[in-house]
Amino acid sequence: MNTNQKLNLQAVERVKTISPKDFLEKYVKPQKPVVIEQLTKDWPAYEKWSLSYLKEIAGEVEVPLYDNRPVSAKDKFNEPHAKMKLKDYVDLLKKGPTDYRIFLFNLMNEVPELQGHYKMPHLGVKFLKKLPFLFFGAENSSVFMHYDIDFANILHVHFEGKKRCIIYPPSETKYLYKVPNALISLNEINFNNPDLEKFPALKLAQGYEAYLEHGEALYMPEGYWHNMTYLTPGFSMSLRTLPRSAKNLSKAIYNLTVMRFVENTMRKWKGDDWIEYKNKLAYRRQNKRLHKEIT
Repeated sequence: MNTNQKLNLQAVERVKTISPKDFLEKYVKPQKPVVIEQLTKDWPAYEKWSLSYLKEIAGEVEVPLYDNRPVSAKDKFNEPHAKMKLKDYVDLLKKGPTDYRIFLFNLMNEVPELQGHYKMPHLGVKFLKKLPFLFFGAENSSVFMHYDIDFANILHVHFEGKKRCIIYPPSETKYLYKVPNALISLNEINFNNPDLEKFPALKLAQGYEAYLEHGEALYMPEGYWHNMTYLTPGFSMSLRTLPRSAKNLSKAIYNLTVMRFVENTMRKWKGDDWIEYKNKLAYRRQNKRLHKEIT
């Protein structure tokens, strides 16, 4: 189904290459997304990196896996649902669809040789060298709509196959059914085929859509919501910078300390009743806000 007919999504601007000056002036300062098509053409990773190659060079590394089960009080904040050797996980991806994904994993710490396969981009901003996180997914697997806990500016580079990205600026949070004391929208919303009768506020959200192929990089400004769907088995690497905004930096510190502590405490104390309460509250708040918008 073509969600462009349902959600308000415009294509993210695309450039083949870009100078640091233009990147800062046209995208970072106004906090606007862009796809850079040829950013990685001179990286060794552009030629080397594939699922088969990573299986060969890092197959014995044990990796954390996440699936699409609803948030549960049994799970701690960002706690993985399973673990598996990378070689077995790659085999699983190639067999066919699976909900298991690798999320926020620094494989370079485990296999230092990989650090020489990519370069810190010269885009006028300083990327954190020690935090090159990798993400993996199978055909049709999708990452829930969320924004990152640290409010980083993110350069999301895709490898092997094709990926669809739906993103929203922070200004659209008011329409996205955000769960209280969390970084996610309601889990039951399928942004690839949303039920707009049940979730009508989504009609008002103004977002973007980008399709990434091997070696292409999507710049997502700080605080952007994102939902990623793997159209084929593949993996991506995110490079990040600290928030440029003092306001967002303070939000990041709050998320990493107070919010995380409160969430783990309430899950331990109230169990799944806490999760259910937050989901119902998110839905009620959104409907109340929507009623004010249209009256």
